[in-house]
Amino acid sequence: MKTAKTIVFDLGKVLVDFDYAIAGRKLAARAKMPALELGQFLIHVPLIIRYETGLLTSEEFYQEVRAASGYLGDMAEFASLFADIFSPIEPMIQLHSELRRRGFPTYIFSNTNELAIRFIRNRFPFFQEFDGYILSYEHRSMKPEPRLYEVVEAQSGARGAEILYLDDRPENIAAGADRGWQVILQESSEKTRAAIQKLGLLNP
Repeated sequence: MKTAKTIVFDLGKVLVDFDYAIAGRKLAARAKMPALELGQFLIHVPLIIRYETGLLTSEEFYQEVRAASGYLGDMAEFASLFADIFSPIEPMIQLHSELRRRGFPTYIFSNTNELAIRFIRNRFPFFQEFDGYILSYEHRSMKPEPRLYEVVEAQSGARGAEILYLDDRPENIAAGADRGWQVILQESSEKTRAAIQKLGLLNP
C-alpha cells in the first residue's frame, strides 16, 4: 500500500468530545423550554444543518433558538453557553503531536459551526497546530458531500492514497475511501493508534 503523506482529522469525537445536552442544561436556566427538550432542539437536523452549512449566520441561529425556546440572554451569553460543550480527547491530541513531529502535514476536516470553532480555537492550543482547516460552514457543504472532499484535496495538494483520513462517522469514511483515500474509522484512541502503527506511520 502506498504510504500516506498527509493526515486529515475529523474534529468532533476524534480530537474533542462534545455533548449538546450540556448546552441544553445551561441555556434552559434562562429559557422557557425544558433542558432535555432544548438540548434536542439544538441538534434538530434541519436547524443545525442550515447553521453548519453556512446558510444561517451565528446571529440568525441565535434568533431562531431564542424564538423557539424563549431564551432570555443576549447573543454574547448565548455564544458562550452554546459552545462550551467540548472536552479534549487527550490520547488523540498526543497522537497528532507525534505525527507532526514525524513531519506529516495535518488538516482539520469538520462539519461544524462558527461558534464551536471560535470556542475551540480560544480554549484548546492544539487547534493551532494544523496546516489547514476545511470547515463545513465556510464552504456551504457538509460531509459526506463530494464537494467538501475536493476542498481537502485542493488545500492539501494530496490525492488518493496520499491522504490518510480519520473520522468517527462510517458514511464520511466511505466517501473518503471512494476517492481512494486511506481511511480509519475512529472507534477508540487505542484502535486508531494501532491502525496508524500498522501503516508504518508511527513506531509501535
